[in-house]
Amino acid sequence: MASLVREQAGAADLVVLPELWTTGAFAYEEFATEAEPLDGPTCEAMAKAASDAGVWLHAGSIPERDPEGPLYNTSLVFSPSGELAAAYRKIHRFGFDKGEAVLMGAGEDLVTVRLPDTTVGLGTCYDLRFPELFRGLVDAGAETFVLPAGWPERRRAHWTLLARARAVENQAFVLACGTAGTHAGVPQAGHSIVVDPWGEVLAEAGPGEEILTVDFDPARVAATREQFPALKDRVLGLDRPGSRPRYRDGA
Repeated sequence: MASLVREQAGAADLVVLPELWTTGAFAYEEFATEAEPLDGPTCEAMAKAASDAGVWLHAGSIPERDPEGPLYNTSLVFSPSGELAAAYRKIHRFGFDKGEAVLMGAGEDLVTVRLPDTTVGLGTCYDLRFPELFRGLVDAGAETFVLPAGWPERRRAHWTLLARARAVENQAFVLACGTAGTHAGVPQAGHSIVVDPWGEVLAEAGPGEEILTVDFDPARVAATREQFPALKDRVLGLDRPGSRPRYRDGA
């Protein structure tokens, strides 16, 4: 993976890798044995790869071992100098009381990171189904969402639909990187996708392993929000007078 990152030197400003690529998103039995701290070997290798390539690197996610707590599904962002710029512990764990949902702890913090031309909000895979997370990231200044995933092939239609929905409703770019191949017997969707603030698909991969190189202008976010200022009409969820809904029993 580090070699693939280095190959992007001079060709990319930001490189994004998929979720749990060191183990596989459904390889539950490997989470504990492969987990490592934030100064572990994978982080070290990714930091060096980012520095060698001179890119911002969203290194996907790894099983993180917290010496004082549970395991976490943690996404990592490195600067072009190789510094760890951000770490995001996945908030919404998939599994419905099994798998990741019981083997991993839940993150608590919304995380953004400022790149030279855009503020990136971080999410991971199953987070894509929870629009309130992305609204919170918008309130924190996010203009671009980066989301690595190990999304199963049998729900690929949801993957594309939800990526476009998060872009449209938040008037933001969505960079969603999905794994290909098979994870612990579970076929993966692939189909990494880049969506603009109007919901237009700028690029989409196929089902197999592929590298997308996409040019986009982060300034389009501000232009879109000014041209069609729907976010200014938000009422629910805002902490201001009159913003709280009233609930009434229709009976």
